Amino acid sequence: MWKRHCFAWEYKGKHADLDAAFDQLRQYALALENPPLLIVSDMRRFRIRTNWTNSVSKTLEFGLDDLVDAAVRDKLKWAMSDPERLRPGETRQTLTERAAQTFAQLAQSLRDHGHAPHEVAHFVNRLVFCMFAEDVGLLPGEMFTRMLKHARQEPEAFATLARGLFGAMSSGGRVGFETVEWFNGGLFEDDAALPLDKDQIETTLEASELDWSNIDPSILGTLFERGLDPDKRSQLGAHYTDRDKIMRIIDPLIVRPWLAEWETAKAGIASSLERANAAKSKAAADAAPQTG
Repeated sequence: MWKRHCFAWEYKGKHADLDAAFDQLRQYALALENPPLLIVSDMRRFRIRTNWTNSVSKTLEFGLDDLVDAAVRDKLKWAMSDPERLRPGETRQTLTERAAQTFAQLAQSLRDHGHAPHEVAHFVNRLVFCMFAEDVGLLPGEMFTRMLKHARQEPEAFATLARGLFGAMSSGGRVGFETVEWFNGGLFEDDAALPLDKDQIETTLEASELDWSNIDPSILGTLFERGLDPDKRSQLGAHYTDRDKIMRIIDPLIVRPWLAEWETAKAGIASSLERANAAKSKAAADAAPQTG
């Protein structure tokens, strides 16, 4: 742990797997009160990932040779002494709002083409879920984005390509030579997909290039509401519980008790370590040769 601002897991060995090191580091982040910077290194490469609450995470990566550049050296210096200078400017909320606006345009365009509001809402949420799944590694190799790029050249093939992907996600299967796991929960209960024209594919592709691992999952509820016809929304009983309302329940019932429990456990660990160190010191003193 460096100062109290950040901590790093030094993954020794040249050409070590920094992805595995970072996954290991994240397991300790919560117990160390979620420091704002997570840093891994194999002594030749450095990877700094920002971790501020409600901010979009950014990753900075550079090697030893890059340190000849003063600007790169500054980033490493700030990580140790002034981490606030590495704080990203965009919040998760603003990124989520940008994504929601993009899909609101797509939903309106699909309704204008005569598709039923419920179909639009369900289909848009499928697209959004694919973007989340892709950016957290559940869909391999940027499969969804690659599908969109291919369909951009041949828009009339989009629905067929999407049905192939949705069908694989509904039960587990393959898309080409790549394996797709089963996604439960009912969102992909079938392979239904709406056709998209070239402009709609471009809009979807623009959204897919955002970092969806930083977007608030509450966007699914927002987009479901926006996918419905506003004039019929109240009749359909559609309702979305936003993050703030959810946290009013989760915070007092789960978060605060859990943090209190952790503080008690942490104090117990500290006390045990203190007793162990005292016993070790006493044993060392008793074992030391006596001089008279």
